[in-house]
Amino acid sequence: MQPPQNPEPPYPPSFGETPRPNWFRRATPASRVAVILGSVTLSILLLCCTGTAIIGALSGEPDRTGTAAEEPQQPILAASGEPTEEVAPVAEPSTAPSSTAPSSAAPSPTSAAATPVVQVTTVTERATVRYGERTVKDSSLAEGKRVVRTKGVNGVRTLTYEVTTTDGVRTAKKLVTSVVTKQPVTQVVAVGTKKPKSSTCDPNYSGCVPIASDVDCAGGSGNGPAYVSGPIRVIGDDIYDLDRDGDGVACD
Repeated sequence: MQPPQNPEPPYPPSFGETPRPNWFRRATPASRVAVILGSVTLSILLLCCTGTAIIGALSGEPDRTGTAAEEPQQPILAASGEPTEEVAPVAEPSTAPSSTAPSSAAPSPTSAAATPVVQVTTVTERATVRYGERTVKDSSLAEGKRVVRTKGVNGVRTLTYEVTTTDGVRTAKKLVTSVVTKQPVTQVVAVGTKKPKSSTCDPNYSGCVPIASDVDCAGGSGNGPAYVSGPIRVIGDDIYDLDRDGDGVACD
């Protein structure tokens, strides 16, 4: 607070004139107290500021008269045993125009390769249906003899599957339908049941030559008791002497 300027001239009054009192004396008591308190307060502030500057200069510390935004930020050290948290530095806004164009986000090859490729296809397979066999008895065949009357034929079964592949590798196979597209043919086998009769023909001859004490050709001069009509082929021993000329044919 500055004291009001003296409206009076700075030079002393002329000789013989009575000097006028100065402004402090003309002021009211309240104004005088205010002037005194203001002067004292101003002096104290000046002393404090001057002392602080002197102490700072002696101790080597910089004068922290700037704003908080202008002062460099000091790292905060965490106490031992407490979790630390990194504080990112605050970037000051720049007024210069940016020349970097915004880049479009391209898909990462890794993320594209991580997506599996799943395909579902239909697959048809064929399986063989084995034919069955059925036996029948045939009295016209000798006992124990087997004859195939109807030949068996295998059938065909068509199977439809739903196949799932992931990245080219089969991961699932599900049966959808199973249909017999060709019926098998059952094989039929005849088994003979005819029992053999006791033979009454001599096995040395082809044709039935009865077994007897003697056999002669019918119409000949022999007296039997058994007779046979020719021609008869001799396949063994001519025990009845039926082939007189020895050509292998008897009773010709």
